[in-house]
Formats: sequence, structure tokens, C-alpha cells
Amino acid sequence: QVQLVESGGGLVQPGGSLRLSCAAVGNIYNINTMGWYRQAPGKERELVARVTSGGSTQYADSVKGRFTISRDNAKKMVVLEMNSLKPEDTAVYYCNVDLSSGPIRTYWGKGTLITVSS
Repeated sequence: QVQLVESGGGLVQPGGSLRLSCAAVGNIYNINTMGWYRQAPGKERELVARVTSGGSTQYADSVKGRFTISRDNAKKMVVLEMNSLKPEDTAVYYCNVDLSSGPIRTYWGKGTLITVSS
């Protein structure tokens, strides 16, 4: 059984920082991309950032320069460092893992809420 175990999140004031981490646990192999998506109330889920097994990264324009994604392939873990947080960053953040092979190609975490408010 595969699980994506997320940690971090919570309430932070505007301008503050948070760190999200996600570990892929179980029989999961051939991980291609690992990343984070978010969904704000009334909005569609959107990509925040993702990183390939080779280290290439992609960021949403709204978070460039403020968020940094990294991964540890050996630990099957992805980390999102978030700085200069804004109220519009408030959302449920979901960890995502895409595999390059296998019957199931995409896994999602349960989500963790980040609220940016004073």
C-alpha cells in the first residue's frame, strides 16, 4: 500500500514562512515527478511546484522567487519551502507523485491546510 505522508502547514501571518514535506511510503518505485498542488475555496486545483527525478523544477508564476521545491530521491521525499507568504496563498496543499511505470501512475496526499492571515 502506498501513502503520501504530508507534514507542515497551519496558520501563518503575511510575510511569514512555512515548510511542507511529503514522504512516499510503501511499495512505490520509478518515481518521476514529485510536487505540490493547491486548491483554494471555490477554485480549481493548481500546480504550485514540481521537481523531476533529474532535478528540473517548475513553479507557478505566482510563487516564483518565494517558494523553493527540493527532493531527496533516496528518502522518496519532497519539500516545499515557502517564504513571503501572502493571503492569496491560503489553500489546501496536496502532495503529488507521478510514476514512470506501473498500473497506478499518480498518487495524491490527503492535503494540508495553509492559512495566511493576520
